[in-house]
Amino acid sequence: MQPVESFPIVKPGLMDEAALCAFASRMAGALQAPLVIYLEGDLGAGKTTFCRALIQSLGHEGRVKSPTYGLLERYDLRSGSVLHLDLYRIGDPGELEYLAITDLFEDRTILLVEWPERGQDALPAPDLTIALGHEDDQRFVILRAHSKRGYAVSRASTDLASN
Repeated sequence: MQPVESFPIVKPGLMDEAALCAFASRMAGALQAPLVIYLEGDLGAGKTTFCRALIQSLGHEGRVKSPTYGLLERYDLRSGSVLHLDLYRIGDPGELEYLAITDLFEDRTILLVEWPERGQDALPAPDLTIALGHEDDQRFVILRAHSKRGYAVSRASTDLASN
C-alpha cells in the first residue's frame, strides 16, 4: 500500500450483524465516487456482509454474491458503478493485472476491496479503511480515513451511527 495521510480513528462501537448491515446502509448515503474502500478483518468478521448491505443500499436490486471465487463483481447503478473485489484466493499481486482494475475504475466508481493486503501495490490507494472484528457475538468497526474524501465519509458515518 502506498503511504497516505491518516486521519483519526473513529470507532462506532460494538454491533451485531443486523446493526452492521444498518450501519452499512447509513454509510451508503455518505459515499461519493470516485472512492476506494479497503475492508480488513479475519474470516467471518463481516466484510462481505457489510459490502452486500452497502451495495444494496446504493441501489442494486438483485443478488449480491461474494466475489471470493471470481475475484471481482461489478454492479452498475444509476449513479455509477461498484466494483467489489475479494483477494482472499490470489497467490500473487500480479494476478490483479488480468482484472484490469485501473481500466474499470472511473470517476463514477466505488471500489470495495476485501483482503487488500494481498494486492499490495497493485491496488489504488484507499480513501477509507474499514476494519471489522469480533468480540463474543458482537462485531466492531474501526474507520481509518486516508484522504479528505475518506475523512468526510468517516465523519458522516459515525455521526449517523450516533443518531
